[in-house]
Amino acid sequence: MDNLTRLPAFPLITHDPMFSIWSNADVPTAEDPIHWSGTKKKLRGVIIIDGVRYRFLGRPTCKTMPLISSRVTPLSTIYVFQAAGVQLTLKFTSPLLTDDLDILSTPISFISCDAVSVDGKVHDITVEFWTFADFCHAGEYEPPVRIDFYSDGVLNYGYMGSLQQNILGGSGDQVSCDWGYLYLASEDTVDEAPERIDIMLRHKKQAFGELHTLLLIGYDDIASINYFGRILPAYYQRNGKTITQALREFYDQRHELLARCEKFDKALLKEAEEKGGEDYALIVSAAYRQTIAAHKLVADTDGTLLFISKENDSNGCAATVDVSYPSVPLFLMYCPELVRGMLRPIFKFSRMPIWTYDFAPHDVGRYPILTGQVYGARQRAKNQAMGTVHPPYYLYPATADAYLLHRQMPVEESADMLLMIAACGKADGDYALAKENLDLLEQWCRYLQEFGDDPGEQLCTDDFAGHLAHNVNLSAKAIMGIAAFGQILQALGYPEKAASYFQQAKEMAQSWLIRADAGGYTRLAFGADGWSMKYNLVWDKLLGFHLIPDAFYEKELASYLPRMERYGLPLDSRAPYSKTDWILWTAAMATDEDFSKFIAPIADYLRETDTRVPFSDYYDTETGRYEKFIARSVQGGLFMPLLMDRWATR
Repeated sequence: MDNLTRLPAFPLITHDPMFSIWSNADVPTAEDPIHWSGTKKKLRGVIIIDGVRYRFLGRPTCKTMPLISSRVTPLSTIYVFQAAGVQLTLKFTSPLLTDDLDILSTPISFISCDAVSVDGKVHDITVEFWTFADFCHAGEYEPPVRIDFYSDGVLNYGYMGSLQQNILGGSGDQVSCDWGYLYLASEDTVDEAPERIDIMLRHKKQAFGELHTLLLIGYDDIASINYFGRILPAYYQRNGKTITQALREFYDQRHELLARCEKFDKALLKEAEEKGGEDYALIVSAAYRQTIAAHKLVADTDGTLLFISKENDSNGCAATVDVSYPSVPLFLMYCPELVRGMLRPIFKFSRMPIWTYDFAPHDVGRYPILTGQVYGARQRAKNQAMGTVHPPYYLYPATADAYLLHRQMPVEESADMLLMIAACGKADGDYALAKENLDLLEQWCRYLQEFGDDPGEQLCTDDFAGHLAHNVNLSAKAIMGIAAFGQILQALGYPEKAASYFQQAKEMAQSWLIRADAGGYTRLAFGADGWSMKYNLVWDKLLGFHLIPDAFYEKELASYLPRMERYGLPLDSRAPYSKTDWILWTAAMATDEDFSKFIAPIADYLRETDTRVPFSDYYDTETGRYEKFIARSVQGGLFMPLLMDRWATR
């Protein structure tokens, strides 16, 4: 049906890596909702019309209410059903508003349900939602659970959670929260359905003629992040606010919050449609909530903002530099301070004795335990499997020799850090964090000067492709990183020093153009055959370096179009797989006429892939089947074309 949106998975409740609930079917009654990792998180809905039961969410044992339309916006997912003379509208809204970080960091979603007669008759209507105990634990084993209910006179509350709370008790990749409490709040009944064996909370309302009900669903994880031995709660709780206070505030502000969400949706969708029509509107709608929900916003003990990413479905690393790097366009558009929140953990760990290298680290832990880089660790300590906690590397001395050099990404991470912090300054003029860490930035830039022109055999952000010597795209990134440091120095009042870095970047760029040229396109590696997307050059245009002539971009981008497969442009000549973030970075450099040619295959992938997982950024461009990487933050990179347009016209 034309009025049904089609996505590989539909975001329902999306807040952070632990509290991220999706429907992975075209109709929400085909399967129970899941955590992004695939674990069942049963949320079920039934409407009773004149005594006849119909299900509209999940898989209870009654007939299905037919779905007549569905729609996904950046902040909401809306389903419309119809049966027995009644139309039911079910709407999930996660108010991830980047202009209000207290709201954004509060793990509460709205679920509204509106039933109206469409046959002119008055119907007896009852709606029930059920949430189950699997919201509160990870894995198949269901521990003993507490469930309770109370009222404050306006709202009725219900909560449930494990009797034994193993707070921040483990770390891993495809895991959901194994501690904390699920909360429901509503003006209407919240209780435990007595006729069922399963432990669950029930929300219920009955009405005649029309029925309108609003349910607030939230999760109190109690403690969110172990940050180098300090236990940090969610950002909204930094001054002592509780989940029940937050539920009441969201209820009191419900009309305002929902109106703000609708206003935001309309503005972003209008901007996306003007740029790339329905295809691009679909892409940004699929990416927005997912990108933010792959992070946790917390405050350090002194109140400093920290925005911690999780490498969903790749290895679970926390605050990963080369995951932040592709994600930042979304946050540069709306809130550059969130990008600084990504960078602060890296600066902090880089100054610890255990990090002895003169390049930037890859990460600072495995989510939600941030105790030092785990990527490329020597595995000195046993029992570091998924679900366990890595050693406290931040306490190790420099002599501990904790990391394997060949598993690092020296050019990659160093250039990423320089480019991200330069972009923050470009976004809002604030270079304070760069000034505080100028010594580290200069050290990392020196590394690029020495090794970035023709990188040795090392990994880049596309580490799944393996080591590659003489990587042309990685060299381009190093050049952009050196220019970025020049921009930082210029902004901080060192014009002569800045000029020397700009000059070196310019000279390196001229050499790069000659060595990369393969006659009509650029090489994958210096001195070798093959080609690759040069997505890292986007910074030349975005930050206004003007190191590469416009004629080069016209020629290079034209060379990509004949290489396009059914579902997009491959990453390079080695395999048919690709990355959506890098395709959109490349598309951002294209003319308006060619832009749609880059994005249309990605929209087709969303509409047609048979792998039903939250928007994967890494898939086969020939078959449309995802390779790996589910629900990752890197999809913030899909906003690069909008960021480019905004900065070009401001």
